Amino acid sequence: MTKKDLKIVYLGTPEFAAASLQALVEGGYNVVAVVTMPDKPAGRGHQVQFSDVKKYALSVGLPILQPERMKDEAFLEELRSYQADLQIVVAFRMLPEVVWSMPRLGTFNLHASLLPQYRGAAPINWAVMNGDKETGATTFMLKHEIDTGNMILQEKIAIGEDENVGSVHDRLMAMGTELVTRTVDLIIECENKGIALPTTPQPEIAELRPAPKLFKETCEIHFDEMTAEQVHNFVRGLSPYPAAWCNLTIKGQAFENVKIFSVAVSDKGDIVVPCKEGNVAILELQIPGKKRMDSKAFLNGLH
Repeated sequence: MTKKDLKIVYLGTPEFAAASLQALVEGGYNVVAVVTMPDKPAGRGHQVQFSDVKKYALSVGLPILQPERMKDEAFLEELRSYQADLQIVVAFRMLPEVVWSMPRLGTFNLHASLLPQYRGAAPINWAVMNGDKETGATTFMLKHEIDTGNMILQEKIAIGEDENVGSVHDRLMAMGTELVTRTVDLIIECENKGIALPTTPQPEIAELRPAPKLFKETCEIHFDEMTAEQVHNFVRGLSPYPAAWCNLTIKGQAFENVKIFSVAVSDKGDIVVPCKEGNVAILELQIPGKKRMDSKAFLNGLH
C-alpha cells in the first residue's frame, strides 16, 4: 500500500485544521472527501462565511460534506459511499461512534495538547492562561470518551514567558501538520508489514486540567481575585483572540468591555491596575468601536 492507495476522509473546520489538510493534499495523500461545519452568517452584514477547511477544499476541488446532524442517515450514506480506509479529525465536533468506527483502519485525531492534559475545545488557550512552560500536540485513536483514546505520536514545544496564544497556535499548527503526515505514514507502514499500529494508553494523572470552550464570561479579568502574574498569563492566553476584557475607569471616565491584549507585571506604566497581589501595567487595549492601540495613544486620545 502507498499513500495514494489509502483513501482518507478528513474532518475539520478552522485554520488549524486547514493546515494539516493542505499538507496531506500537497504531500500526495489520497484525500477523497472533506467533512466540515455548515456555513453560517457572521459579521455585521451577516454574510455567509465558509470554514477555512471548506475554503481550501474548494480551491483544490475536493468533495465537501456539511451535515447539520452527524447521525443523519443521508449524511452517513454519503460518507459510506467514499469507502474510506481512514478518517482524520482536526479541530472538529464530537463524533458519534457510527462515524468514527466506519473506516476499516479507524479514525485518529490531532489534539493541540500534551494529552491527557487539556482535553476539550480550547487546549492552546488554557495552557497559556495557566502559565504552563510547555505544551504540544498529540495524535490518538478515537474512542467513546472525548480525547481519551490511545496515543500514537506526541511532540512538545516550549512556551515563552511573554508569548501569547496566537504565536503558540501558529507553532502548534505547523507541528500538527507534520504529526498528521507522520501518523499516516506509520499507519501505512504497519499495514504493509501486517502488524498492529503501536499505540500507548494515556497515562493516569491525579490532577488533570480541562480545556473547556471559551465564552465571553470566561474571558473577563477579575483583578481583585487574581495575582498580577495570573492576570499576565490570563491576558496572553486570550490574545489576540478572543481577547481578555474588563471594565475600567480611567481619568474619571468609565469604559465597558475593554479588550486587553497585553500587560506587564509592573508598578509603573501609563495605566496601572492593582491586583489581588501586585500590579499590572496595561500595554495594549481596545475600547468598543475603536482600533487596538497602546496605552499611551489611548490616554492621548482622552478629553
